[in-house]
Amino acid sequence: MAHAHEHHHESHHHGEGGIRPRIIRIAAATLLLAAAAAVERCTDWATWQYLLLYLVPYLIVGLGTLREAAEALAHGEALDENFLMSVATLGALAIGFLPGAETQFPEAVFVMLFFQVGELFEGIAEGRSRRSVAHLMEIRPDEARVERDGRLLTVAPESVAVGEVLLIRPGEKVPMDGTVLEGSSALDTVALTGESLPREVSAGDEVLSGCVNLSGVLRVRTAKAFGESTASRILELVEHAAENKSRSEHFITRFARVYTPIVVGLAVLLAVVPPLFTGAWATWLYRALMFLVVSCPCALVISVPLTFFGGIGGASRRGILVKGSAFLDTLSRVRTVVFDKTGTLTEGSFAVTAVHPEELDERELLHLAAHVERHSTHPIAMALLRAYPDEQDDCSVADIRESAGMGLTATVNGRSVAVGNERLMEEAGAAWRPCTHAGTIVHVAVDGVYAGHIVVSDRIKEDAAQAVAALRAAGVRKTVMLTGDRPEMARSVAEALHIDEYHAGLLPADKVAQVERLLPEGTLAFVGDGINDAPVLARADLGIAMGALGSDAAIEAADVVLMDDKPSRLALAVRLARRTLRIARENLWFAIGVKLAVLVLAACGVATLWMAVFADVGVTVLAVLNAMRALR
Repeated sequence: MAHAHEHHHESHHHGEGGIRPRIIRIAAATLLLAAAAAVERCTDWATWQYLLLYLVPYLIVGLGTLREAAEALAHGEALDENFLMSVATLGALAIGFLPGAETQFPEAVFVMLFFQVGELFEGIAEGRSRRSVAHLMEIRPDEARVERDGRLLTVAPESVAVGEVLLIRPGEKVPMDGTVLEGSSALDTVALTGESLPREVSAGDEVLSGCVNLSGVLRVRTAKAFGESTASRILELVEHAAENKSRSEHFITRFARVYTPIVVGLAVLLAVVPPLFTGAWATWLYRALMFLVVSCPCALVISVPLTFFGGIGGASRRGILVKGSAFLDTLSRVRTVVFDKTGTLTEGSFAVTAVHPEELDERELLHLAAHVERHSTHPIAMALLRAYPDEQDDCSVADIRESAGMGLTATVNGRSVAVGNERLMEEAGAAWRPCTHAGTIVHVAVDGVYAGHIVVSDRIKEDAAQAVAALRAAGVRKTVMLTGDRPEMARSVAEALHIDEYHAGLLPADKVAQVERLLPEGTLAFVGDGINDAPVLARADLGIAMGALGSDAAIEAADVVLMDDKPSRLALAVRLARRTLRIARENLWFAIGVKLAVLVLAACGVATLWMAVFADVGVTVLAVLNAMRALR
């Protein structure tokens, strides 16, 4: 049944031509139907002559449907909506020839006409939803400017090798991932990350394909082939998303396979059994045909996959890539969220978070520490230099000595300055004081006298607390943080963010063990920034990689990829998934409810063929329009 549907759509959108020819056919058939009805009112012809008159509009509007029904029959996939419509309308045309029966010619033509109008709306809606996903996909550029043998050539991006140099002018898309060699500019990353703020880049920075260069000219050395670049990967993810069908979609395929034969069987019984007792063959045949029209499950078969398609497209517009509707389904049911700490909840880079001077003022303390650490490349030294970047003062720094595992000592303007840990202070004879702040404590002594300390730690991302609160508001029961960091650092982050439980000092294998322990408590999502998180991402019910565009391993292992580094995107992803599922459920119950009501009326002889068509085509159109809300 599902195959029949897919086949039906292919032929509809291609074999039948586009939207305009369909509108022309519908208009012509409507005019001819009105003319035939007028002729019938004014003349007194034989039944077969009227049949020929009505066959003209019927075939104009219904030939494609009849052809598809015949093709489906030939493929052994008889029971799709084209087949049901064909049987119902041909039956209605035939009723007039039964003894004592009224002709139903106008009704038969109208049913086919209305079916085509419904198909037209559905085609327009489906086209729009595909277009808005395709529009999102316009991030892949069509050409690249490459420097070869001193000349600048415009070539297809596929032909550019890794390591070649590209020139990207303002207003152009970045064709491939690479590193800036020279130039500085702002990049619009909205198509990739949903982030509206431009990103500043200069020599040495990485750039990702799909971004738009806004201001300066950039020379970029390519780091990945076109097919491996970010934009291509994203396109591939969205294009293959449909393959991972959700449980609702599987349910519909199974449902249609069982449901349609039962309905056809019931219709046959309805046409044959009651007339054996009453003799009213025409009446019961008419009811059976109505029963067939109503029972067509196209509203379900079309609207639910379309809802998921819209949900995935709407999410990817906001920088949330979901690899398939099955994962959208899982995302809507998440109960436990497990975070990796570094790079996910925290920035993953060190910064000075507090300065506690004793003898000097804060600026002087930072100034001395930064001067001693000036030539070190250690992350903590870099944090001190960023906090005090003023290179202009004319201090003389000499005689820098490193004490392994303790810190540095140097002579600054003739004074001996020691910068390092407690052991270095003891060696210098300075009475150091402990600090209650979480982080790395850098102590400073001047000429053997304790001058104070500086706290350097990994900063919490500014929207991390809001993200945890939003998840709780969205119905997530438990939040957990796993980290390889020291317990005191982990505790300070967990307390600041109100996370339910945390585990510190873990290796990647320990993270997997912790996730396995939590799995029985309900659907579990693991959120990591990628590089070393691939094993855990793969093990969780749902792996979510954050800002993982650089990490291939994470993109492979994750089911959902958040394109930027903001934890708050996570709650948005859960809300979007729940909304999509809610729309799919509304469509299911609406379609089944209306159909059951009209089926009961049809069996009792109250309903007409017009009502039957509304229950089929009208419900489909409404369900498709409802499904399109998922895109927004």
